[in-house]
Amino acid sequence: MSIRIRRRGYLRQAWLVILLAFVYGGALAGIQTALAPRIAENKRQETYAVIPLLVPGADAEKTVEQRVKTPDGKTERVYEIHNADGEMIGWVVNAVGQGFADRIELLIGLNEDLTLIQGLYVLDQKETPGLGDYIREPSFCARFQNKPTKHPLTVVKEPTDDPQQVEALSGATVSSQSVTNIVNDTVSRLREPISQLDKP
Repeated sequence: MSIRIRRRGYLRQAWLVILLAFVYGGALAGIQTALAPRIAENKRQETYAVIPLLVPGADAEKTVEQRVKTPDGKTERVYEIHNADGEMIGWVVNAVGQGFADRIELLIGLNEDLTLIQGLYVLDQKETPGLGDYIREPSFCARFQNKPTKHPLTVVKEPTDDPQQVEALSGATVSSQSVTNIVNDTVSRLREPISQLDKP
């Protein structure tokens, strides 16, 4: 008898845990949905704030937002960058991929013909504190500046002068490789769609 009572007690507790999981999961989903537009707008404003850091000579106020269709059929926003005289001088693109701990979101600055990386900025990341999260530091992002895009970049563990190589963060090779993969994949994926846009 006592075994049956115990089993019923366990079943009641299990259903309570499941019910609470659904309630809290639904609440979190609702909050995420409600905050999504505000989060997106904050990221957009942050993007405009760092455009001059990503493309030298850029006037963020003269940025033109364009839409491109990627090979997988999705539509993505890209930023056509102009200088103070209105001349088109480059691009800023959003790049997203998997890091060591979670999703990494980047902004990549490119020259006008997409042959050179001019800047890199980490818009969002949740890598390991004190190790992988150093990918957001300017000293790491600077390792991508003036890197050509003709061939994929590779990660090395030692300082390098090779234009196709990026030195990894000490103790965070996986995060460094993740950022490099995201950069390579995004540039490769967007090169053709951007080149087909009408230029001013």
